[in-house]
Amino acid sequence: MTTILVTGGTGTLGRLVTERLRADGHEVRVLSRHAEPYAVDLREGGPGLDRAVDGVDTIVHCATSQTGGDEKAAGHLIAAARRAGVGHLVYISIVGVDRVPFGYYRTKLAVERQIEQSGLGWTVLRATQFHDLLVTVLGSLARLPVMPLPAGVRDQPVEVAEVADRLAELALAAPAGRTADMGGPEARTLESLARAYLRATGRRRAVVNVPLWGRAYRAFRSGGHLAPRQAVGKGTFEDYLARRFGDGRRGGQD
Repeated sequence: MTTILVTGGTGTLGRLVTERLRADGHEVRVLSRHAEPYAVDLREGGPGLDRAVDGVDTIVHCATSQTGGDEKAAGHLIAAARRAGVGHLVYISIVGVDRVPFGYYRTKLAVERQIEQSGLGWTVLRATQFHDLLVTVLGSLARLPVMPLPAGVRDQPVEVAEVADRLAELALAAPAGRTADMGGPEARTLESLARAYLRATGRRRAVVNVPLWGRAYRAFRSGGHLAPRQAVGKGTFEDYLARRFGDGRRGGQD
């Protein structure tokens, strides 16, 4: 039986990775800021982190923050893993972090490089955006009377459960370095995805494609965040919407 630490183990992805590994009979420790007995803020490190990694064979690093601190957190985690003699560090990253000059993507790329240079056995999996994230973004935009979308941008959302399955598989294998990217089954325009979301939620909104500017927008528009050759995901966006919202009869929200 392997002992595995999952950082961010109460989050959308980490929770599913934890479930998969425990179902296979492995001992899994969940590390997050509020989950006892391994309640640790990776940005601060400390003795609690050393206790969490002590005796661990593999770490699956899912913890992340949109508000900053990922590089510092990774530094603390790597240092603790070295002290404990951890054999394998698995990291989930994002497709296009090396092609799209977007702040959060740059941070994810920097963490990748920290892991590559850590001296630990490592595996990095890059995935496209989860369905959950896309719905969160579209839900925010749909609060407006008119739904604005960046013109000419496509997305390739993937089912988070499928990514969790792949991460669990990688965690139980030998360190593999940078593995093949994992993308959803199809790349579609944001307008197509937005209209599917509106149908599923029973909303009526005008959809407007708005040209933007800047290097990051140009990179997104050119598909730098897509993985068309690794469209290995099976669950479609409509599959996800049907599970989450049912038949779309949500009261015809205006």
